[in-house]
Amino acid sequence: MSLKILAKLWAFFYYTSCLVGNVIIKWGIEKGVFSMINLTAKITHWVSVNCLKTAAILCAATAANAILLQCFQMTSSATELYTLGVLLVSLNTAGYLWGIIAAVASVLCVNYFFTYPPFHLNFTIEGYPVTFLIMLTVAITTSALGGRVKKQRELARERTRLTEERQRILIETEKEKMRGNLLRAISHDLRTPLTGILGASGALLDNDELIDPASRQELLTGIHEDAEWLLRMVENILSITRISGGALSLKKVCEPLDEVFSQVAAKSRKRFPQIELSIQIPDEVALVPMDEMLIVQVLINLIDNAILHGGGNAVALSAETENDIVRIIVRDYGQGIPPEDLPTLFDEFGSRDKESSDATRGLGIGLSICRTIVEGHGGHIFARNLPDGGASISFTLPTKEAASYAES
Repeated sequence: MSLKILAKLWAFFYYTSCLVGNVIIKWGIEKGVFSMINLTAKITHWVSVNCLKTAAILCAATAANAILLQCFQMTSSATELYTLGVLLVSLNTAGYLWGIIAAVASVLCVNYFFTYPPFHLNFTIEGYPVTFLIMLTVAITTSALGGRVKKQRELARERTRLTEERQRILIETEKEKMRGNLLRAISHDLRTPLTGILGASGALLDNDELIDPASRQELLTGIHEDAEWLLRMVENILSITRISGGALSLKKVCEPLDEVFSQVAAKSRKRFPQIELSIQIPDEVALVPMDEMLIVQVLINLIDNAILHGGGNAVALSAETENDIVRIIVRDYGQGIPPEDLPTLFDEFGSRDKESSDATRGLGIGLSICRTIVEGHGGHIFARNLPDGGASISFTLPTKEAASYAES
């Protein structure tokens, strides 16, 4: 069979399918089944795609039979190959129509090309009606099964879409809740120092001549302390701007841990001149992958918390290695953390509606920010009371990246 005949065959299948499709479209328009508005966008695309699929599969089956006939003089497999073609058409097109068209065309092709005499239609061949009925049954059955599979697939996609939509709504609701809690936390922590600054500065402005030097110094000291607290709050808020949509934007670089500790110690001693800060770093701890600015912010928050709520000036900052992680520990020697507060200590700005001993200098957003930063680095943060008094807050950072960096 020549390529010219195959090309004519392709054209015959394609234009026949298009003709049938156009007849269906005209009938649908006359009966009001199809809307003229959607005709160009949907129906034409549907007909064209299914026509091409049907014609391509039937031409492939015809070409395969032609090759077998030319090379091996085989005609016995023609029916089986066309039956396979009908099966593929039924599975890859929409509805029953194209499978039935493929079944009719396949029977005609077997009759015309691959039965004696070739290139003639002979409807008196023995078993011809049985072959036609078998192919037609295969087409209808496969189309029904394929339609059921497609329907189940569409239902599964719809369920997935609804699940994703519910998940998105839950995430948005949680974000709105977090924003509300954040605003309450910030307003709670900003109100007290601002009130103190306004009160002290107002007293100095209104009664400057009546205030003795010692009282003036006390008021100025209070203004300075409240301003430092506001500065720390602003630094925490700036850390929040690195968190977008619940995901932390990190710029991780392998940093020497002793330099990070030295930077934290210098800032802490500047804020708290009376602090008794001890630092301990084992020799094997060298480079740790981290976002230096954020980890420094974590350590400063933890040391601030130890000074303001630990009930003393002694704070210990240490590090130790455990397999592929480094554990950094901040401990104080004060009264410890109330046991009922331990489970919610790092909650997202929650557990702060109640008034407690930290009402004048709230824990603020610091501890929840610490947890977000540490978990963004792939670590975990813990808090516990110590048997010999005081409390410790520790967090872990993975060191595998440091090893890879050193090898490179």
